[in-house]
Amino acid sequence: MLDSALAWLPRFLTHLSSERRLSSHTDVNYRRDLELFAQYCTKNGIDDWVRVDSQHVRTFAASEFRRGQSPRTIQRRLSALRSFCNFLLRESVLKSNPASEVQAPKARKRLPQTVDADQMARLLTFRTDDELSVRDKAIMELFYSSGLRLSELVGLDLADVDLRDRTVRVTGKGNKTRMVPVGRYAVQAITIWLGERSALAAPGEAAMFVSQRGGRLQQRSIQVRIERWAKRQGLGIHMHPHMFRHSFATHLLESSQDLRAVQELLGHANISTTQVYTHLDFQHLAKIYDQAHPRARRKS
Repeated sequence: MLDSALAWLPRFLTHLSSERRLSSHTDVNYRRDLELFAQYCTKNGIDDWVRVDSQHVRTFAASEFRRGQSPRTIQRRLSALRSFCNFLLRESVLKSNPASEVQAPKARKRLPQTVDADQMARLLTFRTDDELSVRDKAIMELFYSSGLRLSELVGLDLADVDLRDRTVRVTGKGNKTRMVPVGRYAVQAITIWLGERSALAAPGEAAMFVSQRGGRLQQRSIQVRIERWAKRQGLGIHMHPHMFRHSFATHLLESSQDLRAVQELLGHANISTTQVYTHLDFQHLAKIYDQAHPRARRKS
């Protein structure tokens, strides 16, 4: 079923990556979601894309819920279907979008996992006796210092970090760029790493953080290294990169009570769907950051 429509899938995924600037991770998920919907339609005797209506989409969503899929996963699958149908509308394959009015069950908000300031200090206090430990400390200090996403840190180039101004230029979701302050501890750790980086980096490699093979460090490698350090430092928890970001936001908000400053530093488009986005200039962000973040305060 839907073979003729799914033949448009490669062009749709190219559209996602080039025009909408969505990540390769989103590409993989959307492909899987659309193929799953196609399988569902085939099983239910729907042999032509134009025969798909909103009731079919609702039934698909309900079947996914009965199958034990989370509301968040169902929301993503419906989003993939809506986006693909909009693409087919633009290409004149469809005359209407059968998924446009279908809503998934509301997802329960999960509280983000964080570590407290004492745990973070324990994690970040270790001897750096080789290039990899120097690199890992710089990575973790920067994660906690600046609240970066894993993909943002992996994508950093040498030119993105200005140690003199203590800032980093980050390319976030939707290819949006923001400037984020870098704390004193992270500046120190990155400075030491830059002194060791040439021992690992391949000639001409632009990436800030590189692997033993000399190329850009990959996300999975960072995940494994962080989990290993958390175990070695006795944290007793499953540590993953996004916990640095959650902890950054939580600790900063606890100290500053400035929700909009934290929103800007994290690169979030909105505080919530009901609150109006408020722009803060970078000088104000830097001031809030210097006053509030545990590892950014300057020595007096």
